[in-house]
Amino acid sequence: MNSTRLVTGASEARAVSIRYFNLYRLVVASVFAIFGSSIRFGQAAPQIFEWAVVAYWLLAMLFALLQVRGDQFAERMLGLEVSTDILALTILMYASGGNRSGVPFLIMTFVAGAGLVGRGRMVLGAASFATFSVLFEQFWRLVTDQQDTVDFTRAGQICVGFFFVALVARFLSQRALVNEALAASRGRDLERQWQVNARIIEDMQDGVLVLASDGTVRHANPKVEEWLGASLQAGVALQTQSELLFAAMSQGMQTCYVENTGKNLRLRYVEIGADAAEGDRIIYLEDSDRLQAQAQQIKLAALGRLTANIAHEIRNPLSAVSHAGELLQDEKRHEVQVRLLRIIHDNTARIERIIRDVMELGRRDRGTPEALDLLEFVRNAVDEFAVHSGIPAELFEISGAQAEQSMRISFDRVHLYQILTNLVGNARRYCSGKPGSIRLLVRSLDERRVLLLIADDGAGIKEEDRTKLFEPFFTSDPKGTGLGLYTARELAEANGASLSLADSEVGAEFHLVARRVE
Repeated sequence: MNSTRLVTGASEARAVSIRYFNLYRLVVASVFAIFGSSIRFGQAAPQIFEWAVVAYWLLAMLFALLQVRGDQFAERMLGLEVSTDILALTILMYASGGNRSGVPFLIMTFVAGAGLVGRGRMVLGAASFATFSVLFEQFWRLVTDQQDTVDFTRAGQICVGFFFVALVARFLSQRALVNEALAASRGRDLERQWQVNARIIEDMQDGVLVLASDGTVRHANPKVEEWLGASLQAGVALQTQSELLFAAMSQGMQTCYVENTGKNLRLRYVEIGADAAEGDRIIYLEDSDRLQAQAQQIKLAALGRLTANIAHEIRNPLSAVSHAGELLQDEKRHEVQVRLLRIIHDNTARIERIIRDVMELGRRDRGTPEALDLLEFVRNAVDEFAVHSGIPAELFEISGAQAEQSMRISFDRVHLYQILTNLVGNARRYCSGKPGSIRLLVRSLDERRVLLLIADDGAGIKEEDRTKLFEPFFTSDPKGTGLGLYTARELAEANGASLSLADSEVGAEFHLVARRVE
């Protein structure tokens, strides 16, 4: 299909060139017929000039009419037409007084045209025939005793000009052929790429709809038609084919419910081109039910892994508690009883922490975001944490630019407190214990985001542990549950925020980036 299209395009371009060449011949013949006598042509042999002009005009008209028989026929006639041009112009040159009449320059244009339209195939032959005609015209003048108009030197210069023009035309035609071959090659590559893109779009699980700037449909894959329950035709306005989707697009809606197919669709718009008013628009349609089902599957898979890890983590302290209880029944010594009771107490507390952290994960989707002054909230939370845990307040260094003290974020209060508690607890566990060893910084990233930095001056995170830091039940503390950082990240994502470990020269540094509100 693509090769046929390229061949057709090349043939059409050549046919257009031949049409213009025929038109040029008809214009030249008409100029000689209408203005020949007024511009002093044909004075040497008026009768020959008149007959030659009439014959040339009729032949020019005939050649133009014969092209209706087909472009291939016109291309085969090109050699005969150029020969006729050269012969007719030579006769007109003879009737106008010889090579000083300026007619040879018209012959040069036809030689050049033969090279360009014929793509260099007949240009040297045309130059040779023109040379022969001009020299024969001079020889005929010499034979018929018109020595005063014979100038073989000028004729030779004109003939050299014929070949120079022929060589230039041949060079240009060869360049045109090279460029045409390059364009054809790139056209084939573009056609193949278009077919690949079209196949990818056809097989996409999401719907893809391409609209022109005037609202007409350029392309729609089968998913769009299946979900909308309508057949969308290219070149037809979307409004007449799907009023529902057109109304949703006009209002900039992100979701759309199609009643006849029962599909909940999520819409995403992409503008093509710098000017949205003149460029095309791509609309991606996604099945919300399918997305929710995928999210549910991912959530169930994660819950399954989490449950297996919880069972494994709880089994160890339960075994220790059970074994300590059995020993306690048989043990009579007071100091051993105290040690066994401590084991039971420690492992019971560990189980309680695991259950509490898991319950926090279960409440991540039930948060109530509110506008909070981040710097003020951090100060109050740290003061409360210091009082409850008995940590000296001088360990904490809280800072924020004066202009940023009124920064507010959208966050659930309980979730933010839990995140701060986990991060500050980790910092306290690994810091040096010197004044200011735990640093909290609040600052603005841009107009939409606010950063909370929590850092300590401890030994930092080992390189091999950085990728596993936020995995559930990963911990380097024997008494830890390994759910603190995992819970903190999950709660942050539930509030549209992000929690990450940043690179730092000393200690560990965590970045909490939240959405800013006015």
